[in-house]
Amino acid sequence: MPSSSNAAVVEISQTANKFRSSIVLQYENKYIDVKSILGLFTTLTSAGNYSLHVHGPDEEEAKESMKEVFAKHNLAVNVVSE
Repeated sequence: MPSSSNAAVVEISQTANKFRSSIVLQYENKYIDVKSILGLFTTLTSAGNYSLHVHGPDEEEAKESMKEVFAKHNLAVNVVSE
């Protein structure tokens, strides 16, 4: 994993923690709480294709912020609308 991804992991986790909503990243058959920095470190790679599941009282704002932070770090993410 490139060193720049460390900054991505920290920023993604910090952004997620601003929201009350549940934010879960799906990668293959794994589901990771985005608020968990350790979970992100063990899963996040620049080559991954991720799905983001957001549920809660501020989910629309959380979805937009998470899309922005993933894009900033050139990570592809599909925000799942349920």
